[in-house]
Amino acid sequence: MGVYSRPVMFAILSAVVILVGTMVTMFVPLMLPSTQPVSEYVKPYTAVELEGRDIYIREGCNNCHTQTVRPLVTEVARYGEYSKPEEFAYDRPFLWGSRRTGPDLNRVGGKYPDSWHYQHLYDPRSMFAKSNMPAYGWLARRPLDTSYTFKKVSVLGYGYGEDEVRKQIDDYRSKVTSPDYLAKTVRDRITPPELRGQLTEMDALVAYLQKLGRDVKRLARGSHTGGVAEASGLVRNPYEGDKKAIEEGKGLFKKYCAVCHGEDASGEIGPNLRDSKWKYGGTDADIYQSISKGRPGGMPNWDVKLGKERIWKIVSFIRSIGEK
Repeated sequence: MGVYSRPVMFAILSAVVILVGTMVTMFVPLMLPSTQPVSEYVKPYTAVELEGRDIYIREGCNNCHTQTVRPLVTEVARYGEYSKPEEFAYDRPFLWGSRRTGPDLNRVGGKYPDSWHYQHLYDPRSMFAKSNMPAYGWLARRPLDTSYTFKKVSVLGYGYGEDEVRKQIDDYRSKVTSPDYLAKTVRDRITPPELRGQLTEMDALVAYLQKLGRDVKRLARGSHTGGVAEASGLVRNPYEGDKKAIEEGKGLFKKYCAVCHGEDASGEIGPNLRDSKWKYGGTDADIYQSISKGRPGGMPNWDVKLGKERIWKIVSFIRSIGEK
């Protein structure tokens, strides 16, 4: 009697063949280096960033925010470059998600300055009036527990020794408690006096958010370092002195820029735009470049969202108030 006349034996053999085939075709390739790309530009999380990631998971942030930009035109236009496999080489577990109650955060690193994140976490509706995100101000009242940080780093295989982990923690503490820290005003306002010299859970969460997508942006930045003329398409502002364009630029500024630079452009989270101090140059073309391509430290790029004409109108408005 053949195996075909023995249904139980046939079922068992079929299951074994399917199982072996699945192992060979699905699981074995997952262990091959070629299926686990690692980019030299993507670095492991630092000790503080890792603690921030754990807080992010603990508070259920991944229930409302995804961390993957899909290769769709609308996604790329809104969030930036679509996600690559090598970006997640050090993520355990992955936090890709599938449901967006809030925006995707895969490219949020460097989009806003630290001060913006402190204020947003403390009171989301002070930044976006219709936000349904809960406030996390209490994180600034909880000291960061780093007693298990080295063990976490060791298990994840990031390659940091105990001294390096301690140094990373001390360096970040020195950064956020320094009198020169750019977010000092906001941090001091929301952090109790007795904790201002220590690391808090909010400090770690901000550090983690600023890490997201930043390595990929650093790689891509080389493609955006062309001259001003190439980036803007025009060196001379086509709306220079145009009163109607200036008025339109004012409306655009209030809608997109005032949240960081203030309603009157005198500076809040972002710098004062009324004075004559320009870190990256104060010509129309320089200002266009800053708006279009963004700048390190928190200025996002607006070229895709706004387009050339609207950016030039904002430039015209900024120039008009700077001349007063």
